[in-house]
Amino acid sequence: MMRLKALPDVPRWAVVAAHAVPLVVLPSGLWRVGLTFGAPVARVHDQPLGLAVYQLVLTAVAELLAFLTLGLVREWGEVFPRRLPFLGGRPVSARGATFAALSGAFGLAALTCWFTYVAVSGIAQYSPGNLTESTLQKTLFLVCYLPLAAWAPLLAAVAIAYRRRRRLTPTRP
Repeated sequence: MMRLKALPDVPRWAVVAAHAVPLVVLPSGLWRVGLTFGAPVARVHDQPLGLAVYQLVLTAVAELLAFLTLGLVREWGEVFPRRLPFLGGRPVSARGATFAALSGAFGLAALTCWFTYVAVSGIAQYSPGNLTESTLQKTLFLVCYLPLAAWAPLLAAVAIAYRRRRRLTPTRP
C-alpha cells in the first residue's frame, strides 16, 4: 500500500482526498498545455498569444492552488514553515485556513457550473464546444475536464475535516 504523507491525527479518507486534488486538476492542465503547443486535442488556428499565455498561467495557478489542499493534512497547514519570511514558525489560523479553503470550494463549484454551461453551449469563441471537431477530441476533452468536477467537493470535505481536527487539538509548536 502506498504511504501518503500527513499528520498522524488526520483521518485516512481526508489524506486520500487531499492527495487526490492535484491529480484531478492535472488532466485539464495537460489538455490546455497540449492545446497551447499545437497538439491535435482541438481545432485552433492562429491562437492569439494572449490566449496561449492565459492557458499556461491558468494551468500553473490551478495546480499550485490544488497543491495547497495538502496543507490541510500536513504540518505546514498548522505552523508556517520556518523558511517563510515574517510568518515562519507562527501558527496558521484554523479559522482563516478553513475560510479560505471553503471559499475556494464555493468558488470552484460556481466556476464549474459556469464553465460547464459555456463549454456545452459553445457561446464563447474559444469554448471547447466550438474547438473540438472529432468525436475523439470531444471524448479526450471530457476525459480531461470531468475530473475537475471533483475538486470542489474534495476540497470542502478536507477543509471541514481540517476544521474539526484543529478545533479538537491544539496547534503544534
